[in-house]
Amino acid sequence: MRVVSPFDPARAALPGEHSVLQAAQQALNGQRKGLRALMPFLGPAFVASVAYVDPGNFATNVAGGAGYGYMLLWVVLSANLMAMLVQALSAKLGIATSKNLPEVCRDRFPRPVTWLLWAQAEIMAMATDLAEFVGAALGLNLLFGIPLLPAGLITGVAAFAILGLQARGFRPIEAAISVLVGVIVVAFGFEVFLARPSVSGVASGFVPTLDGPNSILLAAGILGATVMPHVIYLHSALTQQRVVGGDDKERVKIYRFERWDVIIAMGIAGLVNMAMLATAAAVFHRTQSNVGDIDAAFNAFGADLGHPAAVIFGLGLLASGLSSSSVGTMAGQVVMQGFIHRQIPLFLRRALTMVPALIVLGFGFNPSQALVLSQVVLSFGIPFALVPLLMFTRNRNLMGSLANPRYTTAIASTVIAVIISLNVFLLIQALP
Repeated sequence: MRVVSPFDPARAALPGEHSVLQAAQQALNGQRKGLRALMPFLGPAFVASVAYVDPGNFATNVAGGAGYGYMLLWVVLSANLMAMLVQALSAKLGIATSKNLPEVCRDRFPRPVTWLLWAQAEIMAMATDLAEFVGAALGLNLLFGIPLLPAGLITGVAAFAILGLQARGFRPIEAAISVLVGVIVVAFGFEVFLARPSVSGVASGFVPTLDGPNSILLAAGILGATVMPHVIYLHSALTQQRVVGGDDKERVKIYRFERWDVIIAMGIAGLVNMAMLATAAAVFHRTQSNVGDIDAAFNAFGADLGHPAAVIFGLGLLASGLSSSSVGTMAGQVVMQGFIHRQIPLFLRRALTMVPALIVLGFGFNPSQALVLSQVVLSFGIPFALVPLLMFTRNRNLMGSLANPRYTTAIASTVIAVIISLNVFLLIQALP
């Protein structure tokens, strides 16, 4: 069993990672128990979970709470459970094969198919980066009044700083991302405390209910845009070489630990999303049900709950944009290296993917509308990630003892069919 960076399988573990190696070995040998055994394996899912609390989620959850009160909380819960399953499958593929999803695609599909998958994955990465970059810039604009274009440039500098932590190994960047996720958690914990949502209203929101075509469309948006293609590729890369089992027995143990990583990280992301929607329901539903844009929500929070509430909302948005933007760049590197076995410097990729976002900000496009448009584009990429993931994780020759049991394949097939169907529905609705 060994530990190395997921982005450079040939590199030996950095000095700071040897403690993780030793702790993981002790956990696999049974020398560590309980939480101490789990600690060395925590991290990959927390990085992946950033995609589920990105700026696009802010817009969707605020719109859902403002328009329909607590009604769609059950949709958020369902979406989060689906996300747990998908991310667990992605993590398992990396553990079982020591390869990420794009690499397995390259090994098992004809070259033209692989290049097609790479091309669409790059477009998805650009759309993802657009949403997250614009979200961070919007956070700076709302908090400090910085014009959007300079705010975008500042966001780029901050993202470079976060990505620079990779030179120190996987633990520092996992820690930085986890801190930013912590900021989002604290922000919406504070918002819930100020908004004081109705307990009975929250409870009623977990009873499946819809109210007309618009609520169906919004529910489809929450569910259908839950799984981001780039983070499926990335999660398999985060586990592929991080802790490598020497045999099937060790790999099964590693997966059990990583499954808890997924449950904890995705559970936190789900609570944040439910807190967003519940807060919007408590503050806006009766008085400002048409709140749609993030900047309008920021101003409305300040007017209804006081200036500190608006500042906390803005800080959460900024932390979301910075963390998810960095994760999106990491995913883009995995996509290129995996599908076509090519790599460009991570900082060059960061600079290139900033360009579309800077164009949007520089020409004065509505940032909230740009977020929505990026989600529509992302929906095209869902089948190209989910279908190969299911194909590979059910293959016993590839996965060994970690191959999906039949019931897992059946559940995953249903979930994937639902997600793809909802994305098709969203695309149809988006067409003129």
